[in-house]
Amino acid sequence: MERKAIKHFSNAQNKLKEAKQELFRPEKDIVSYLVCKNSQIAVEDYLKGYLVKNGINIDNLETIDSLYNQCVVINPNFKKVNLSDFQCKAHDVDSRFCNEIPIVTNCFDAADNLDTFLRKEKII
Repeated sequence: MERKAIKHFSNAQNKLKEAKQELFRPEKDIVSYLVCKNSQIAVEDYLKGYLVKNGINIDNLETIDSLYNQCVVINPNFKKVNLSDFQCKAHDVDSRFCNEIPIVTNCFDAADNLDTFLRKEKII
């Protein structure tokens, strides 16, 4: 299980890095879809990594909300992570994306905040 969790965390960190690189281009050159999808995948993999690390079966947890809520059950400190601006949390990640820069910035911020939280908690 530890290896599977590490794989999720590693993928999340890579996707967050890719989203960040895209977001820091000049605004006219940003491919917002890439920021959006990479941020979504990062959030999903950070949450999955945490759950797998804690021995939780994630097979039936299909949305960011369901993953996040299970993380809160295990560790109430997850409530400090604000996903309220993360627009697609109630949907399957593969079914949604956005193109507007302010919205994709919110998605990136959610992923970055989750990364910061997991580091402060010494999980990654």
